[in-house]
Amino acid sequence: MEISTVGIVGAGLMGAGIAEVSARSGLRTIVTEADADQLAAGRRRVDQSLRRGLAGGKLSDADVERITGLMRFTTDLDEFGACDICIEAIVEHLPEKKQLFARLDSVAAPHAILATNTSSLPIIEIARATRRPDRVVGTHFFNPPPVMRLLEVVRSIATSDETLSDVRVFGERLGKRIIVAQDRGGFIVNLLLIPYLTHAVRLYESGFATREDIDDGMRLGCGHPMGPLQLLDLIGLDTAMFVCEALYEEYAIGDYAPPPLLRRMVAAGYLGRKTGRGFYEY
Repeated sequence: MEISTVGIVGAGLMGAGIAEVSARSGLRTIVTEADADQLAAGRRRVDQSLRRGLAGGKLSDADVERITGLMRFTTDLDEFGACDICIEAIVEHLPEKKQLFARLDSVAAPHAILATNTSSLPIIEIARATRRPDRVVGTHFFNPPPVMRLLEVVRSIATSDETLSDVRVFGERLGKRIIVAQDRGGFIVNLLLIPYLTHAVRLYESGFATREDIDDGMRLGCGHPMGPLQLLDLIGLDTAMFVCEALYEEYAIGDYAPPPLLRRMVAAGYLGRKTGRGFYEY
């Protein structure tokens, strides 16, 4: 199946980034949000990113005009009936995702693929909310989507070979390197990443080392582009905590349990870059 029209549900950091990548690749892209204010904020995110590309010489005025011409922002989910693939990028909360997928299933065309950008939740549980579990798949993009080349495609026990093939071709058109994971908590990347991040938080909260020394140790000693506490601020501490909880529920291994400090920071609203304060201030 050829994918020519993409629908993105959610215009936050991830949703807006995925929408930009889609339109940059020449695909008609429809973006929706729960209300007009959130939708306008998503449009501004895309506009700001395109302006940065223009200022940096990576895009021309004609490129920006072409990309924006391929994008439509709407609060009407019924418009997703025109989409070949619908990608969900809302909050990492299983009941909300299941409710959305039930609605998408009733709106989307029979041939359409329904994809979730979840980083940890069971794909099959989301698929069960639809009448097309064979057409439901995980498409885990990485932040920021216009920059990060990886796309982690996750197939559930019900995902068909055809769907997996179609999504692989779609991801490659977006310029992504595709890796395929089975439907297990954390998939590939977060299954390996989360213990690393939780250990860094525990080192910091125990007073073992300063935040700067922890981050500099991993940047300068291991060649990482940023340290673990800096990475948590970029991911969003609330998102990281949700992933920790999902993995701990799946595996009951202490390395995946959210550290107390992480819980307290989320409760205080210190969520990282998006709120201006996390392990660092922005």
